[in-house]
Amino acid sequence: MQTSMHDDRVPYPPPAPADRFTPAFPVLGLYDPIIRLLTRERAWRTALLASLDPRAGELIVDAGCGTATFLGDIGRHVPGVALIGIDPDERILDRARHKLAAMGVAAELHRGYLRDLAGLLSGREAHKITSSLVFHQVPLPEKRAGLAAMHAALAPRGKVLIADYGLQRTAAMRALFRIVQCVDGFEDTQPNADGCMPALMREAGFVDVAETRVFATLTGSISIYCGTKA
Repeated sequence: MQTSMHDDRVPYPPPAPADRFTPAFPVLGLYDPIIRLLTRERAWRTALLASLDPRAGELIVDAGCGTATFLGDIGRHVPGVALIGIDPDERILDRARHKLAAMGVAAELHRGYLRDLAGLLSGREAHKITSSLVFHQVPLPEKRAGLAAMHAALAPRGKVLIADYGLQRTAAMRALFRIVQCVDGFEDTQPNADGCMPALMREAGFVDVAETRVFATLTGSISIYCGTKA
């Protein structure tokens, strides 16, 4: 399933501060099971991994890696891939370190925001960058800054793949997404619900932007977006 947006800019006022982020669920032990239950996580992560198509020798970055569930999936799927995870929440990164160690997956983990991505790579260029359930949580300026940083951090013809709440197309999905909005805030989440991501990706310089899959969940619809650095 593919959609397109024709406007180059998304008409939302820029909220402040731009470095705000929504922390993970306070009881970290419940974070992973709640995500699994409410978002059909296995379904969209399986599709995201297939779209990512990781190859040995590639450098792949997970921006907003959370507890490193997807980094672990990539590392177990393709040994020999170089993995980097970035997240602003130190509590989450501690949990991610323990999870990856238990999986036997090696990955660099760095504390930082989406916009810090290029600097945290220390001059390295990523072949692919992925992000899951992050962009709906941050202000519009941070969405733009994060996508610009992803574009800057990618090698030519590198790919970005994003799984996140996107355009809520039906009354049922819009009603269910209210659950997320009540938790994460209406100001940051509404642009996603209105379908802002494809236009923002093009604005950041990505080409061949497409919404490739849409998953109906108990908290609204989650889309997979892809784009390429020209």
